[in-house]
Amino acid sequence: MRRIIAIVLAVFLIGGVAAAVVAGREDQDSSTATKTVQGVIGSEKAEFFADPDVVKALAAKGYTVETETSGSWAMEGLDLKGYDFAFPSSQAPAGELASKYHVRQPLPRPFYSPLVVVAHRSAAEVLAGNGLATLAGKGGGKGNGTLDMKAYLKAAEGDRTWQQLKGADKYGELSGTLFISSTDPTSSNSGALYLAAASYVADGGRVADGAAAVDRTAPLMRKLISVQGSQQTSTDAAFRDFVSGVGNPLVLVYESQVAALLAGGQGADDLVVLYPDTTANSDHTVVPLTAEGRALGELLGTDKELRRLVVRHGFRPQGAAAEFTAATDAHTTYLNQTLTGVRQVPVPASKVLHEMARRARD
Repeated sequence: MRRIIAIVLAVFLIGGVAAAVVAGREDQDSSTATKTVQGVIGSEKAEFFADPDVVKALAAKGYTVETETSGSWAMEGLDLKGYDFAFPSSQAPAGELASKYHVRQPLPRPFYSPLVVVAHRSAAEVLAGNGLATLAGKGGGKGNGTLDMKAYLKAAEGDRTWQQLKGADKYGELSGTLFISSTDPTSSNSGALYLAAASYVADGGRVADGAAAVDRTAPLMRKLISVQGSQQTSTDAAFRDFVSGVGNPLVLVYESQVAALLAGGQGADDLVVLYPDTTANSDHTVVPLTAEGRALGELLGTDKELRRLVVRHGFRPQGAAAEFTAATDAHTTYLNQTLTGVRQVPVPASKVLHEMARRARD
């Protein structure tokens, strides 16, 4: 009898230990469980969401984020059913999506990035020598400066070539028509914002507000685009080409791409960053399609660790200028931290900007 009781007690003991182990595993699994949210993002944010440190920081807050990339304006043509959020690169396409899917306002805007023109030093010095740009530092010794949009547009309207600019004859790579490479404005945010800023300057400081305004600047907008020939749909490819030394000597990209390059310790000896004196910032705006998508969008702007990683990828957190300034202090040779001399202009209504882009591509 004593032997039977001992066996029964042993079975209960083993069962209790097993139950405790299972319970412990369940508690551990529930504490590290994450909600999977799916979104469509602009390609310029792909590296951010793929960063292992970002993945870890999101997981710590209970999220696994799966993303697909698309041009910001092209998102409007996608079927976003089943997605938790869309994340275009500015407020205009975000507003269109919010209207289409009846998303309540306000939309989370966790970070932003100014548009800049990256130039090889030879091109920047020639532009400065001809009154089209101003370089920081005596003798053009700095790696950043300001692009005079009014002077540049006048040169573009007159079909100026590099050969017509004094000093360009010293550089064999500077030949042909003077132009800035941009992305396709009908599908890409940066290309559309380029037209928004250019049309504002060309029309005497007025925001395009309808067909008549589009008509007034359409010939020049068409010239800015047609001279480029085939255009990229993303700034990623254009920036990679520039860094590798191929393509046009002047390329419109996001400041975030430059800042991320510098933060990664990559060389930039031949790089000059020109900030257009009149521009439209790219406000990266989350369009929440579910409650989880909204919570994620808000988290990106409020969580300290995620903001630190946002800055590491070159973006400027909304309402946290000091964080960007501190993190980029070693790169003021190339970055205009305070955006001194840069005027941000309003962006036309989406319908007007769409028509402006269509006319420019005709």
